[in-house]
Amino acid sequence: MDIFTLFPTISTAFIVISAVLVAIGWRLIIKGKREAHKKAMIAAAVAALLFFIVYTSRTLFVGNTSWGGPEELTTIYHVFLIFHIVLATVAAVFGLTTLTLGFKAKYAKHRKWGRITSMIWFATAITGVMVYVLLYLLYPGGHTKPVWEVILGA
Repeated sequence: MDIFTLFPTISTAFIVISAVLVAIGWRLIIKGKREAHKKAMIAAAVAALLFFIVYTSRTLFVGNTSWGGPEELTTIYHVFLIFHIVLATVAAVFGLTTLTLGFKAKYAKHRKWGRITSMIWFATAITGVMVYVLLYLLYPGGHTKPVWEVILGA
């Protein structure tokens, strides 16, 4: 495994871990185990933050992977990718809001936001894994320049 596939594999693993922890946290709160729920959700947020750090670092220092699949799937892939990115952005905002409501002990709002946030988070994780499978397993593509090289004109 080279640097071009190592970082995406690690970041995808963190998103899957985050989604699994959200599911565990959801189950814990249904069982009335508030403290365990809180710990699971904080761990899920940490895993999501680690994803973001790895993903951002790769984009800045290594570059991203361009589509390597068939030309006739390019538009479909890019629409799917944009959908995933928008979904992930919405999930992040909802996640931060839900965590904040929980920490402020606004449990009625936290509960309402949490149900929606978790569904968006699961969809984000699933589409993220699909992007990974498309880019690194089914149709390995080329690599773009790191952002710092683009900015500095290197």
